[in-house]
Amino acid sequence: MKICVFAASSRTIDCSYVDEAFALGAELAGRGHSIVFGGGTSGLMGAVARGAFSAGGGIIGVAPRFFDEPGILYEHCTEMLFTETMSERKKLMEDLSDAFITLPGGIGTFEEFFEALTLKQLGRHAKAMAVINTNGYYDSMEAMLRRAVDERFFSEEGHALYAMFTSVKDAADYVEGYHAEPEEVWKKKIFDKYDAGR
Repeated sequence: MKICVFAASSRTIDCSYVDEAFALGAELAGRGHSIVFGGGTSGLMGAVARGAFSAGGGIIGVAPRFFDEPGILYEHCTEMLFTETMSERKKLMEDLSDAFITLPGGIGTFEEFFEALTLKQLGRHAKAMAVINTNGYYDSMEAMLRRAVDERFFSEEGHALYAMFTSVKDAADYVEGYHAEPEEVWKKKIFDKYDAGR
């Protein structure tokens, strides 16, 4: 599988997050998977790539052309793909990947996760989505989404479209064992729900 990893690029992150990202890359590569990531050499983005490299895994970097500067991009990618814009980068990462795993990150990581979740809710893909909640980082996000369900801004079905884990191994197991409904079945449910609401 090609598994997309959304992750922080910050260089000032506590080492516990970096270690977990490295472990994820090594775990996925050890299971025979390739990673698709944002191409950067710093932060959790670089750590997951280094982890995959340590275990001999495939590493596909996707970056906008303006990131192609010394010290910005990870130098041991199996393949580095360039786009013109950040939006094109995100779409290419989504299209290349068979599943998504989100590590802790900032607003760019949040955007990537929520776009992939929105697209899944709209029936545009049916890929596994896992979140690794290192150090309880995503507790507040989960509480926000839980309230959105309780207040009827977000459906229980939408909330069930991703799963949260504290273990790299458990997240990898989930992604490998995920069986989505066929796309045409999921899309029919979406359209039937919209029709019923008109």
